Amino acid sequence: MRRWWLPALLILATCACSNTPVRIESRALADQLSRSPDHFIIAAVDNEPAGFAARAGSTPRGYDSIAAYGPSPAARKTMRALENDYGLREVSAWPIEPLHMHCAVLEVPDGTDRGTVLAALAHDQRIKLAQPLQGFVTRSDDYNDPYVELQRGFRQMDVAEAHPWSRGDGVKVAIIDTGADTLHPDLRGNIVLAANFVDSDSQQFQRDRHGTEIAGVIAAVANNREGIVGVAPGARLLLFKACWQARPDADAARCNSFTLARALVAAFDAHAQIVNMSLSGPSDPLLSDLIREGVRRGVLFVGAAAMDAPDGKEGLLHQAGVIEVASVGRQAAPNSVLFAPGQEILTLLPGGHYDFASGDSIATAQVSGVVALLLAKNPRLTAGEAYGLLRNTSTRSPPGGGEGALVDACAALVSLIGKGTCSPAADTRHAVANQHLAPL
Repeated sequence: MRRWWLPALLILATCACSNTPVRIESRALADQLSRSPDHFIIAAVDNEPAGFAARAGSTPRGYDSIAAYGPSPAARKTMRALENDYGLREVSAWPIEPLHMHCAVLEVPDGTDRGTVLAALAHDQRIKLAQPLQGFVTRSDDYNDPYVELQRGFRQMDVAEAHPWSRGDGVKVAIIDTGADTLHPDLRGNIVLAANFVDSDSQQFQRDRHGTEIAGVIAAVANNREGIVGVAPGARLLLFKACWQARPDADAARCNSFTLARALVAAFDAHAQIVNMSLSGPSDPLLSDLIREGVRRGVLFVGAAAMDAPDGKEGLLHQAGVIEVASVGRQAAPNSVLFAPGQEILTLLPGGHYDFASGDSIATAQVSGVVALLLAKNPRLTAGEAYGLLRNTSTRSPPGGGEGALVDACAALVSLIGKGTCSPAADTRHAVANQHLAPL
């Protein structure tokens, strides 16, 4: 498939499996979008550019470079007409190849009601999609690695017993979050791509806490005599900064429809097998369409369960094909969610540091790591199959751990490969019999 960002993604071929620090690519189109989404909308029109009929020998650079997907003249003309007709101003625009449309972030002028504009656009035949620019938030709440004994979730999910069977070798996990410390000694070598859709500040990218914590849980390097061990230490991380921290020293971060959409398309272009989205927010038409397209392509999405939505009616990530995760003990979670440890989990901090972190974000990352272990053994595993394996092999939480059944890495792997045994401590895990399975 031809790629809009193909030249930038060549870094995948040169940095994988290397200790060379990965270069942080700035792909931000409009820094001001990270500050106030209230006066912006997203609009999209059809974009079906005519194919380029090349003759043999007409280019020395190959045919992929001459047929990169971009906005057609007709799409550009339609977008200009919409700006003029509704008094809007284009801030950023980009073609979305997976959905065959040209998308733009448009600023609504002061004194104009955004809802009124959207209502009018909904009836405009030229429009394929029109929605608010919405906001999302991250969900915070035999080794020689010296801190492995402190990794409570690692023990509770029986990850160590799973590692003889799989360490997630080579599985590409896209983390759509804040930036992360690409120079952390417990991450170097496992990061193959880093891109920034928020701004051009590479130093802040390195200082971002939340993405560093998530990356550490998923794929901290094993047996390097440093810190901790990731659930899938053989996985390859694709870091896409689509969220920005509320404060430099805080885990809490915010994202919007625009930055998340661009990161999702980048994840598809990079051939991510798993997309970790440790965040929550409202249902969003553009992002939902992209997630559905990713599921169609075989991408496995792991996301934080909707907060305070027992019926599961609200939330971006409560949709078919997304594996929803909550921290064990969490109340009011949809019936279909999986549970993983999410309280006081030791992970990485920027600057080569370590600390404990809590929340559904951390639980989500734990399950993304387990899914990577499964995909390393069976790359053709579908989202439904992965969910079924994890749900059917989940075990009751340890005493005092609260409600919910914990994902069990070893049991899921043994079930997948059809051989081997797990020997969990009797006082921490008990099989869940005849558990009701909600559809994924």
